[in-house]
Amino acid sequence: MAVFAKRMRTMERTASIIRGLFGTMNDPGIISFGGGSPAREALPVDIVREIANDVIRTDSRGVEALQYGSVPGLMDLRQAVSTELLTPRGVPANPSNILITSGGLEGINLLCQVFIDPGDVILVESPTFVHCVEIFEMFQARCISVAMDEDGMIPEDLEEKIRRHSPKMIYLVPTFHNPTGRTLSLERRRIIARIGSACDVIILEDDPYRDIRYSGSDLPPIKAFDTTDHTVLANSFSKIFSPGSRLGYVLSSGEINSRLLDAKTATNSHTSMLPQVICAEFFKRGHYPSHHKMICDLYRKRRDTMIESIDRFFPPGTKRVFPDGGLFTWVELPGDINTTELLAESLADPDVRVAFVAGEGFFIEGNGMGKNCMRISFGSVTPEKIRTGAERLGKLIRQKLERKP
Repeated sequence: MAVFAKRMRTMERTASIIRGLFGTMNDPGIISFGGGSPAREALPVDIVREIANDVIRTDSRGVEALQYGSVPGLMDLRQAVSTELLTPRGVPANPSNILITSGGLEGINLLCQVFIDPGDVILVESPTFVHCVEIFEMFQARCISVAMDEDGMIPEDLEEKIRRHSPKMIYLVPTFHNPTGRTLSLERRRIIARIGSACDVIILEDDPYRDIRYSGSDLPPIKAFDTTDHTVLANSFSKIFSPGSRLGYVLSSGEINSRLLDAKTATNSHTSMLPQVICAEFFKRGHYPSHHKMICDLYRKRRDTMIESIDRFFPPGTKRVFPDGGLFTWVELPGDINTTELLAESLADPDVRVAFVAGEGFFIEGNGMGKNCMRISFGSVTPEKIRTGAERLGKLIRQKLERKP
């Protein structure tokens, strides 16, 4: 029997969580509040077909789309990222500092290739995005949690953890946080940018949900307050264009940018050209503003339906987050209910069949943290199914509470 790399053992727990997360997403017999997929109505199928018909010709961009490309990515797509997605958010960006990646997760993987050695410490939020913990553990990093509250990561605890653990990197999802839906406050964004600079620690700002804000006031990224190039901004086109296109981008500067290009070359040479060409044309032809408005209106309605349904059908004492954007809310149940057990019961009960993600897996600390919590996604579920699913799940929770002594 071949001997697997040691890294495969370090990531066993998180890998099993990720397998379970994807397991129920496409089962038609389940109402899934589990995965973070965009709505099918949010996928620009007709626009993409029209663009593809225009560009996949030898007298247009067909050869370019099917040929090798440059390591950083298409210039017109990087220009669109700068002018459409970053500059309006307070981050004027030179396209030469933008790297187009194969999905948002590749940017995080590449940054780990550049910075992380076995045993290095990465500070993460508590709770945190478990998929990125899987990546960090694959590089044999040691993740240490930093406390957060309703306003996001707490700077005082961050500074304390930096003093104690000398981390190589700080990872956070500041806007419509996965899994909680919370948003880091404006003042904390300024403070955390300063902490990264003062302590000489890389801040990995993972911000894939920031462009689907549908209420509240927009906030600039942490990167907007970075004066020393310690903050690296990673983002994705999955939620605003198409997850199947597997497109993302990283904004960095100086030697970090150069090293990322080297890691990208060693990984896959460049991101697939066909989706890059189509996505670039999507922006160049002016489709993004109206598409962006449509998806924000869509998710606002689903957010409102989900919050109303939780408040109506879940038992008294339930706490939930009201997100101003993104695809998730975070629910804390009363009565010491274990949501891992609740999930198994929900999926097994033919009268329920509702999926969600149990909260415990998002806490790297273990010790039962988050065992009464759940991440609920509303993005890919119609309002009708949201109401039905929340009613079924709420009834099951109430029954469990009534059975407890």
